[in-house]
Amino acid sequence: MKLGIIGLPGAGKTTLFETLTGIVLDDDRKQEDRIGTIKVPDEHVDSLSNMYNPKKTIYAQVEYLLPRKTANKPNWKKDETVWSSVRTCDALIHVVRNFKSYGFEEPWPAEDFASLELDMIFTDLLVVEKRLERLEMDGKRGRKVDPEEVRLLTECREMLEQEEPLRRNPELAGTDLLKGFTFLSAKPLLVIFNNDDEDDSLPKAGKVLEQERCLAIRARLERELSQMPEEEAREYLQEFGISDSAMDLMIRVSYELLGLISFFTVGEDEVRAWTIRRDTAASEAAGVIHSDIQKGFIRAEVLAYDDLMAAGSYKEARKNGTVRLEGKTYPVHDVDIIEFRFNV
Repeated sequence: MKLGIIGLPGAGKTTLFETLTGIVLDDDRKQEDRIGTIKVPDEHVDSLSNMYNPKKTIYAQVEYLLPRKTANKPNWKKDETVWSSVRTCDALIHVVRNFKSYGFEEPWPAEDFASLELDMIFTDLLVVEKRLERLEMDGKRGRKVDPEEVRLLTECREMLEQEEPLRRNPELAGTDLLKGFTFLSAKPLLVIFNNDDEDDSLPKAGKVLEQERCLAIRARLERELSQMPEEEAREYLQEFGISDSAMDLMIRVSYELLGLISFFTVGEDEVRAWTIRRDTAASEAAGVIHSDIQKGFIRAEVLAYDDLMAAGSYKEARKNGTVRLEGKTYPVHDVDIIEFRFNV
């Protein structure tokens, strides 16, 4: 899972990136894209590792991409290279300033959100119009044109001209014919209101709160806490009334936003978490591990995590009859434990 961090200058993108990844950026690195990879905290993996005591324990991972500094350009559409770097991301995190800062005006979170949102919409609109113009020229030259592509792009243009992001229609944005365009406004979006240290509430931001998935985070405070020794940080978390760290909270919401779940493979050599989309078929989940397992798929031996914990061991779970065999089309459930049987 790869998440791109976007936002207007001064919103606190770098602060949030450093908080999430633990990477402290120097000025020399601000002119390049920066990627931080973190493991996903998971109590299920912890428990399975304690049970099996494996040689390796591997958690799921999340990548955060912070595009290079844009020289304080208020409109990202003027710098397509920045947008290009986040096109490969699965979702976007839009950081919106909701704190007072020297040299900046009073925060206007709703207006700031709308400004960058429109940049994404207009950038997508340019792509759509350019493609439709190309298809029209191809038609006039007698080349074969897919009418379905024209229909879908025309529908996208109508939405974008109404200043509606394509994520409002996920079925349209997710069609196979349009995936290659990597539309910015089609990506799932998490809005982070970056608050003052003493403020943990969402701002009055009108339709943004109604239409988007929003969180209020005190990034500067959270960054300071992330750099403290664990015991000292825990005391400060209690003092400021923070029940979940920014990292834990954002990972959990990001999983919900993208419809992601985890399944596990277990054994004496390795306990490992694998990330897939909800309702992924067993054969496709096997392919996440290795394409050969998907090709030679025979059956999936499945045990629910709760059933394993209740039984105390895989052997006892077998005796209880909770280990079952499933076929290719079985929709993998969150925290399933799976052993794939295959033949290549």
